[in-house]
Amino acid sequence: MAGPSKRLKRDPEMSLHSERVLDVATASNYKQFTVLHFHLDLDVRFESRSILSTNSLDVEILEPCDHLILDVHESLTIDKITKKPSGESLKFEVKDFTEYGKALHISLKCREGEKFQLEIKYTASDRGPGVCWLKPVQTAGRQLPYLFTQGWPTGNRSIFPCVDTPAVKSTYSATVKVPDGFTAVMSANEWEKGEQSNVFKFNMTVPIPAYLVAMAVGDLVSAEIGPRSRVWTEPSKLEAAKAEFEGVVEEFICTGEKLFGPYVWGRYDLLVMPPSFPFGGMENPCLTFVTPCVVVGDKSLTDVVMHEIAHSWFGNLVTNATWSDFWLNEGFTMYAQRRICTEVEAFGEAYTCLEAATGQALLREQMDNSGEDHPLNRLRVVIEPGVDPDDTYNETPYEKGYCFCCFLQSQIGSYEKFDEFLKAYVERYKFKSIVAEDLFDFFFEYFPDFKDKKDELNFEGWLHNAGWPSYVPDLSAGDSLTKPAEKLAAVWAGEDVEDSQNVSKDISNWKTYQVLHFLDKLLEKSELPMEDLSSFYPDISHSKNAEIQLRWSKITLKNDHQPDFPQVKEFLESQGKQKYTVPVYQCMQKGSPAAQKLANEVFAATRDQLHVNVENRVAKILGL
Repeated sequence: MAGPSKRLKRDPEMSLHSERVLDVATASNYKQFTVLHFHLDLDVRFESRSILSTNSLDVEILEPCDHLILDVHESLTIDKITKKPSGESLKFEVKDFTEYGKALHISLKCREGEKFQLEIKYTASDRGPGVCWLKPVQTAGRQLPYLFTQGWPTGNRSIFPCVDTPAVKSTYSATVKVPDGFTAVMSANEWEKGEQSNVFKFNMTVPIPAYLVAMAVGDLVSAEIGPRSRVWTEPSKLEAAKAEFEGVVEEFICTGEKLFGPYVWGRYDLLVMPPSFPFGGMENPCLTFVTPCVVVGDKSLTDVVMHEIAHSWFGNLVTNATWSDFWLNEGFTMYAQRRICTEVEAFGEAYTCLEAATGQALLREQMDNSGEDHPLNRLRVVIEPGVDPDDTYNETPYEKGYCFCCFLQSQIGSYEKFDEFLKAYVERYKFKSIVAEDLFDFFFEYFPDFKDKKDELNFEGWLHNAGWPSYVPDLSAGDSLTKPAEKLAAVWAGEDVEDSQNVSKDISNWKTYQVLHFLDKLLEKSELPMEDLSSFYPDISHSKNAEIQLRWSKITLKNDHQPDFPQVKEFLESQGKQKYTVPVYQCMQKGSPAAQKLANEVFAATRDQLHVNVENRVAKILGL
């Protein structure tokens, strides 16, 4: 494919703190060179579960050096490296780096300012953590295999040799050959079919870090759901997916543009993943990967997509330069998601506060389990060399990061003024990777009156102190939804509730998060009239909404209500998302002998459908 229409250029006038920070999660010597663009030629072969590949990297040397180092993984076999246009064959060696990656050392004397292309021929096997090869039984159609990639945080070094750090952004293009009957999609804003029906061409003209390059190959079809969006999925799921997302995606994008500035990515497409997909969503630019669990028929879980859309400004456009500042991606995205949610008429302030309270409860549960002073309960996490960034993942960057954004907004005093600040922040740092100090510098530049209040703001304390956030937002606007749910749960538990005879048990008009709050409160109760609950609320006990199913399964198992065990079984058979599957098996294993028996039976019947990571987690829970 022809070269990109836009190249990433360094701005000599802008000095960032991130330029002086070293990312320990990459083996590359990225301070000495940069990748301007790369092109992937990928030949996907399901029969051998391998990808025959070439990566052609356009390189610019920043400092004189006698070797270049790229991130790779032991699952890659490097065949040949050539310098172009000279055609010189280069010596190379793959050296140890960490458990999650290797270092590809390429012998090459380079002078500052030199530009050339590296052509690397290699094969990616099925042993890499960034490539997931699904068997037909793990898909919705159950007829053809499926492949998808997961680059965050360090997975893409097992798919292509790269500078695998969020500190470096480049454009990319790709040509993907697949077997007949398959379709390839990628996180790119331009794509077309090649002259052959089984060849697909992609071009990403907006610079992105390596972890945001994503691909899926399977029996895929698509339908338009908006003026700049389509949904991709397997044929049997297309109509349901189209109905779920049609209209709402464009409203979310337009609201985000109003709040945070232009949507620069062109297309925004969704790929509804197979049922074995273990995650909720992944914000791959132009092509969000999303769990099929959000397709419930009433658009009630589309806020998952709202979160991924918010990443279009925070994370994908302005990116954390190291995974120690992951909260810059996720905390700001949580804030942006909830601002969009507040502005969208179908949700509003009360609903948003209820959803935020759910997130706050998850943060509280995590800190109670880990201890507040756990080092992973800081905004800025210290990642030592050799530590996999994936092992530092928890709720803190999301919910404590959200609280920090709310703290800034509270100091400014106006949502609208803070919206304008965020819009300016995105404009200043778009296409760049930053650390927290860059954010702080811009805050004081934008609001100079706060320079005399640095001690009071205590940004350093926010960054480095573990524990509960020193500021949490006022979520009382959600009381109109939470209080009735809490009161009704108390009535069902037989507690002494004022005016209990007048408490309505009708929840048919409640929105999803109000129902979830009600179920969360029921789960806290020690004894419940399960037969009455199950028959009175068949829309709960027989729901197809995964969030409701998760909570009802927990309540059913806690109270050993065996008449509803078939619903628990059906829930586990219908999906393989880690967030839902693992907790239910944990509850079964802690439950009655009948629940433990059910756990072993369901796992034996469904383990082949699960992603290998989820399968291993469940096997460990069951002691297998």
